[in-house]
Amino acid sequence: MTARLSYLDPCKPNQAFPPLESALENPNGLLAVGGCLSPQRLINAYQHGAFPWFNAGEPILWWSPDPRLVLFPDKLKVSRSLQKTLRQQRYSLTYDRAFAAVIEACSAPRSSQSGTWISDDMKLAYLELHRLGVAHSVEAWLDGELVGGLYGIAIGRVFFGESMFHRATDASKVAFAHLVTQLMAWEFQLIDCQVSSNHLSSLGAEEITRREFSTLLARLCVEAPATEAWQV
Repeated sequence: MTARLSYLDPCKPNQAFPPLESALENPNGLLAVGGCLSPQRLINAYQHGAFPWFNAGEPILWWSPDPRLVLFPDKLKVSRSLQKTLRQQRYSLTYDRAFAAVIEACSAPRSSQSGTWISDDMKLAYLELHRLGVAHSVEAWLDGELVGGLYGIAIGRVFFGESMFHRATDASKVAFAHLVTQLMAWEFQLIDCQVSSNHLSSLGAEEITRREFSTLLARLCVEAPATEAWQV
């Protein structure tokens, strides 16, 4: 299996990624190993259709699964229960107000997990992307307390979702629904959800082929969103 994998030089952040079609079938989408988490490397990865995912202490692994889970913003599905929660306006929503707190909350192990893939190195890398205006967060607050949110990468008219968390009922769903509505207003056309998820599928996410995904990225990553994007 490793004989087919490409090795990325950690000293060459601009090194090209291998073609997506060279990714392994098993495990699905494993594209390359090594490299670094520099801003340039990460931006290149997302534009290419790859993302990093590995456990702390392991080599950096880059993935591009086939099929790819995406959400076209105009296909957002809001269930009756979520509509009710939205109407109640229980949560206050902000953007880029508490990026560090959101990524820290997302890194906490889930109840079914003993560890986390969002290592300290990953946190530092995405905090730097946030400082550069590439990574963004959405926060849901209840009585002044951060109870939900998500973060991801924005390039052109594509938002690449990374992770979300909640500490109160539907808090992350409310944050996501607000984000999708805002992204449509900012003329974004695609949200990358990476891999199959019942949670995101219930919100309207669907699977497309890796080739379709790559074609969309080639067009949308170079298009500019609305000028007021993220100025909230």
